[in-house]
Amino acid sequence: MAQGGSGYWMLGRDGSVYAFGDAPHLGNAGPGAVDIEPTRSGKGYWTLDAAGQVRPFGEAADLGSLPAGRLTAGEAVTSLSATPTGAGYWLFTDRGRVVPVGDARHLGDMSGTGLNAPVLDSVATPSGLGYYMVAADGGIFSFGDARFSGSMGGRPLNAPVESLVPDPDGTGYWLVAVDGGVFAFDAAFRGSMGDRRLNAPVTGMVANGAGYLMVAADGGIFNFSDLPFHGSLGERPPAHPVTAVAALPPTGG
Repeated sequence: MAQGGSGYWMLGRDGSVYAFGDAPHLGNAGPGAVDIEPTRSGKGYWTLDAAGQVRPFGEAADLGSLPAGRLTAGEAVTSLSATPTGAGYWLFTDRGRVVPVGDARHLGDMSGTGLNAPVLDSVATPSGLGYYMVAADGGIFSFGDARFSGSMGGRPLNAPVESLVPDPDGTGYWLVAVDGGVFAFDAAFRGSMGDRRLNAPVTGMVANGAGYLMVAADGGIFNFSDLPFHGSLGERPPAHPVTAVAALPPTGG
């Protein structure tokens, strides 16, 4: 059974984990943290740093980190997505490299292709049989059962694209830029912060219920979903910027 209720975690650059709502606090990571990924039950999570070190907490399986020598000079690991079984995950880099761990399968990547902009976020499809990558220029790269529904590549942007979130039904996705602007492709548009002045740039977005929520570097949360707002750090920003957000999976997830 999955953890009940709703909630979310934020991850700070210093490794601090902040839990809200029903999301349990299970421990903090180390410096340089860039991503946090919950288990399907919500009773554990993995954290990731830019060098590819993965730390498991709670019931998250200890499956190892990025093998030595897999990165080129200046390459950074940016995100982690778990397989549905929890017995594997993919590590993604800013150069479009994919490193599977455990039962994750390599379905292709962009590491041998010259990119116009770095890949800032990558995420598995809800089925776990594919994954997307999004570059700062809004370009989308899809693999496995990830369905390409359009991109912002080659189109003018007011700010770089930061994150991609698949629609829970698997038919489309949302992109968010660092200014809070949201672009919906075969997914219902739930709102954005693109027309408002932000105190800090948006650093992440995650699916939440029937919509999404986004987080800013100062810990501000912007909730565009059917689930409750459980608070933020926006009025008391942490000493180190928030780099990622993760939502408690739905019951039965």
